[in-house]
Amino acid sequence: MVAATTDKTFTTDTASGVTLTDFWATWCGPCRMQSPVVEQLADEMGDKVTFNKMDVDANPETASNFGIMSIPTLLVKKDGEVVDTLVGYHSKEQIQQTLAQYL
Repeated sequence: MVAATTDKTFTTDTASGVTLTDFWATWCGPCRMQSPVVEQLADEMGDKVTFNKMDVDANPETASNFGIMSIPTLLVKKDGEVVDTLVGYHSKEQIQQTLAQYL
């Protein structure tokens, strides 16, 4: 499952373990392509990685704090620290390879 996160809950939601947050917006075409890939990965890797998504229009503060200018952006954190950032559409395999480095 991919849980929605907000400016208020982001720090808590990504504080421990390996987390991937999908920064997206409803009007973003590539985001609509990325979302099902993230959902698939959550089904397959949800026991090892926490998956979140954040609507940047509803939650501009967190995106601004992390300098996210383009979406989709996938932010990977380990124990609360940013360890990787993927900007633009990425395939399931590319994301799996990135996450595997931090497990």
